[in-house]
Amino acid sequence: MKISKYISLVLITIIAMSCDKNEIEYNTTSLSDEMAEFQLHYFVPLTATSSNNIYQIKINDQLYANKTSPLTTYNAVPNGSVSRFYSVKSGEINIKLYKGTDLELVYDQNVTLNKGKQNVFIYDFNKLPIVFDNGYPYTANTTEDTDSTAYVKFYNFLYETEGVPSSLKLQYQYVDPGTKEVVNLGSPVSFGETTGWQPIKVIKSTYNSSGYCRIDYKIKVVDENGNVGEDLLLWNSNGNYVNYSDYWKEYIGRRYHHIIGGMRSAKPVASVRQITAL
Repeated sequence: MKISKYISLVLITIIAMSCDKNEIEYNTTSLSDEMAEFQLHYFVPLTATSSNNIYQIKINDQLYANKTSPLTTYNAVPNGSVSRFYSVKSGEINIKLYKGTDLELVYDQNVTLNKGKQNVFIYDFNKLPIVFDNGYPYTANTTEDTDSTAYVKFYNFLYETEGVPSSLKLQYQYVDPGTKEVVNLGSPVSFGETTGWQPIKVIKSTYNSSGYCRIDYKIKVVDENGNVGEDLLLWNSNGNYVNYSDYWKEYIGRRYHHIIGGMRSAKPVASVRQITAL
């Protein structure tokens, strides 16, 4: 028994010494105060086919993405998970996008990025991108039991027809899952604008869960006097105008970008895409 005891003590000592000599390190990069972080969104109104995917992205002539993780239409990079950002030294940067497997250079523009997190939208191959502050750090609605809030940021990148941005000012709305009341999400926005982060109510469908429910959304057209009017009409795949309505499964505490893109009166037809921010 004494021999077993001494062997155990020796093994424990060896393990302890091994841990001291081999510290666990994580492969991370600390960002300086001069760095800009950004997500790149691709909302040029194109048909969602692989030939329109961006298979190479260069920032200041350095490769940031290639065919192993392409930027697909109506989507964003970095890919893989939420809350990921590219980083680059703040100031003026150059963005080059190469479309298709033959790597056709379709975008070459300079833009200024500030320190901190931002969302960069490419919506026309011949125009500068529009840059939005990401709104980070995010605030949270903390409760003793369980929260009932998620957050949505709506962006208007709706075209009327090819090369013609829509002149309509849009009011984004959601249906309160408890009262069924239609609630405005922020103020009306024109092309190239966003509502900023807006809270929505989420009522758990299952109590002992992370918490989610179906949320229905509407879009209204706002007239020149600021009055909220009729539902937004969009072409469907059959070439008929229909009232916009859609729904998403939203989780308590999460944040979502809702972006309308495509064409209102032509193909590719318009729709709202959801990208999870947190």
